[in-house]
Amino acid sequence: MGGVMGRWREVVGPEIADHCTPETFEDKVLVVRADSTAWATQLRLLVPTLRRRMAEEIGEGVVEEVTVLGPAGPGFRKGPRSVRGPGPRDTWG
Repeated sequence: MGGVMGRWREVVGPEIADHCTPETFEDKVLVVRADSTAWATQLRLLVPTLRRRMAEEIGEGVVEEVTVLGPAGPGFRKGPRSVRGPGPRDTWG
């Protein structure tokens, strides 16, 4: 885990590392969060290259899958616009 998370900037480069950070690494699955949807899309296109670079830098078979997540948006559970019940997405009564 330390090799994947600790060497992230070296493996992906400074430009990608400035916009995408690794969140978790469990059972050979790396979860990466991008700071925008554009970067998430770009990183999804780069997943095969990313896996190849990790195999070269960290070791073959350490990372078998890379999951890319977009930015985390605000929730509707708390705050001034919170609604009791199913929430604001319920349009059928």
